[in-house]
Amino acid sequence: PAVGNYVGAVTSGNLVFVSGHGPYRDGSYHYIGKVESEVSLEDAYQSARITIVNALASLKAEIGSLERVSRIVKLLGMVNSDPGFKRQPEVINGASDLLEEIFGTTGKHARSAVGLGALPMGISVEIEMIVEIV
Repeated sequence: PAVGNYVGAVTSGNLVFVSGHGPYRDGSYHYIGKVESEVSLEDAYQSARITIVNALASLKAEIGSLERVSRIVKLLGMVNSDPGFKRQPEVINGASDLLEEIFGTTGKHARSAVGLGALPMGISVEIEMIVEIV
């Protein structure tokens, strides 16, 4: 669910801009805390997988069917990082790997993976996405 005054996704032409999502499952956020002191690298990878599933749910709600996806264009992956943590790309690989599993080469995308000092509700990962549709 949105935690502010915004929508999950917006379509402009043949691009869909999917808002930042977190690891929400079964009615609550999971994998709360900073990577690596409170959330292990392995759990953060799983957090990214859950997060991209949530982003795909918002995408599907916006466009009706994931069969309309012609390309995953770009991800911005944000990791709630301990000072000195430098393995953000490995965390966001959780999302990238799943997108490639689901969409094949259509799921290959440009990406940024950045570390931040805090994320909303203390979540470990937040991901936003740009998708091209037909």
